[in-house]
Order: sequence, then structure tokens, then C-alpha cells
Amino acid sequence: MNSTFNEAPHRRYNILTGEWVLVSPHRTKRPWQGKTEQAVTEVRPKYDPTCYLCPTNSRSGGEVNPDYKEPYTFENDFPALMPDGSEEKFSKGLLQAESESGICKVVCFSPDHSLTLPLMEVEEIQKVIKMWRNEYAQLGAEKDINYVQIFENKGDAMGCSNPHPHGQIWSQRSIPSEVLKKGKHFKAHWDANKRSLLQDYLEQELELDERIVVKNEHFVALVPYWAIWPYEVMILPKKHLQHMGQMDAEEEEAFAAIIKALCIRYDNLFQTSFPYSSGIHQQPTTGDEYPEWHFHMSFYPPLLRSATVKKFMVGYELFASPQRDITAEQAAETLSNLPEVHYNKQ
Repeated sequence: MNSTFNEAPHRRYNILTGEWVLVSPHRTKRPWQGKTEQAVTEVRPKYDPTCYLCPTNSRSGGEVNPDYKEPYTFENDFPALMPDGSEEKFSKGLLQAESESGICKVVCFSPDHSLTLPLMEVEEIQKVIKMWRNEYAQLGAEKDINYVQIFENKGDAMGCSNPHPHGQIWSQRSIPSEVLKKGKHFKAHWDANKRSLLQDYLEQELELDERIVVKNEHFVALVPYWAIWPYEVMILPKKHLQHMGQMDAEEEEAFAAIIKALCIRYDNLFQTSFPYSSGIHQQPTTGDEYPEWHFHMSFYPPLLRSATVKKFMVGYELFASPQRDITAEQAAETLSNLPEVHYNKQ
């Protein structure tokens, strides 16, 4: 990178969406007198009798959870999408609408209420990945399901409604906008080069070694060159895989290991249970082939300067363009230099 770009305002191009992000590294020196969040230091029990997601407890809808010992999934009691097969459209002048259907599920990562991904063992995270793979395959095989979105909202700052370790899966008839944008750029690169866009990008990142946070034999976690959130990270496989179902057992274990390694660094950054939204983008499940797709997992955490100072997407970010202060290189260096052992166990 030109030294000017490390100190002066500049724009960076997102190869996956075709959009730009404004980077303003000089703003890291500004004093902060704005809003701070209260640091969460709660110690949770292994079992909470009031938790809707703990084993044997009743959920708010009246269903009773089994005494599950491993990851457990069920259809969301308050789903954003319903499995209604009807297709209706409305159009009047510039106004358009159409019906949408789908299936929403909740995935409990563990029966232990006190755990989060960085505190789980690799073998336990691997069981979660197996469930993700199974749900992607089973939901994607449904007639009216053309995309399966796996995600997790962790922490109060991300609007998580229950602290029990869990994520969600929303599967639907249409392909969401973010996926369509990425698919367009994946395909353009594939048609021109017959190679995966993210595979070519990863080779360049590994050669430069400026934004790598952690890596193992099969996966790399890096701060994308075009990252928007202060400590945004992408995990991607070194091999060109369209979806998680193509991983072998060794790759599956490596995926679990790198998720744990990254999340430990997140918690160690400000010595708090680090909030984030994470999501996995894979090829659509329309039944067509998507040789251009390269599956990846993204983490969007809101914390900026400490456990109590959050990045807000307001003003310019809402009306003009995403913007960040610390550079991707600074964020990667900070994360990569953190201890590999969780601060609770140091």
C-alpha cells in the first residue's frame, strides 16, 4: 500500500458487490465524547430455568425442548417467513410487491447456556457445522427454497433476544439482494477467467500477508481489503468450494478450528464477550450449477475503540457510502497479535 493511503482519506473497491467504502485513517486521532455502551460482564449458568432455549424448558410458543445433548434445531416459533406456496404479485404504476415464502429455523449450538463459540471445544463447533451442512442440504432440496441463509447475532448490541448460544437459518423462495450482487461479480470473473474470484483474491492476500488474522491448512481468516466494520473478518476455504457440503472431514474440522481461533481473538481484543453478526454465503439452491460460487463466512462486529464504544452506521454511511476509520491492515495486525488462549483461561 502507498503510505499516503495509510494516512489520508481514500476509497477502496469491494470486488464482491461492486461498491466502494470511504477510509479515513486520520480520524483515529479524534477524541470520543459520544455514546458508550455498558460493558457486559455477566457470568451465565450452565442451565437457566427461565431460558426458552435450554433443554427441557418450555418455549414462548408452548413447545417443550427435548433434553438435547448436542446441537438442536427447530422451526422458529416467530418466523419471518412462512411455508406458504401461494404466489401473488401486485403492480400499479411504480408500486410493486410479490408474495414470499420460506422456512425459518433456530439452531441451538449447545445445551450449555453459559457457552459461546470461543468457549466451545473444536469438536463441539464441528457438530454445529455438521448441522449447518445438513440443514443447508435438506432445506435447499425443498421445492420452493432457492436460497438458505445461515447466520448468528451474538450479544445485546446486535439485537440478540436470547443469550443462549444459538443462530438462525432463513430459507426462502427468492434469492436475497446481497447474494445476487455477489453472484453477479462471481460469474463475471468466472466467465472471463474460468477461476473463482475469491480464490484469486485469496492467493493475492496470502502473498501480501498484510490482512491475514489467522490461517490453517484449509482455511484463512482475513480482514477484507474493502472491510466496512472496524474489525470485520472473512473466513474462506483455500480450496474452491461452492458450499459447505463439499468439505471433507479434515476440512470440516479445520473450519471449526478457525472459527474458534478467530472468536477467541475477538473476545481477547477488549476482554469481553465480543458481539457480532456472522453469516455464511453459499451458492443458491435452485438446482442449477454455480461453478463461480466460493463459499465464505463473514463477521461484522460493531465494537470500535473498546468494549463500551460502538461503531454507528449513521449520517454519511446511511445517505452516501460506508466509511471506516482504522484501516483493514491496522485491524488485521491488532487481531493477529492477540493471544490464542481465551482471556478467561489465561
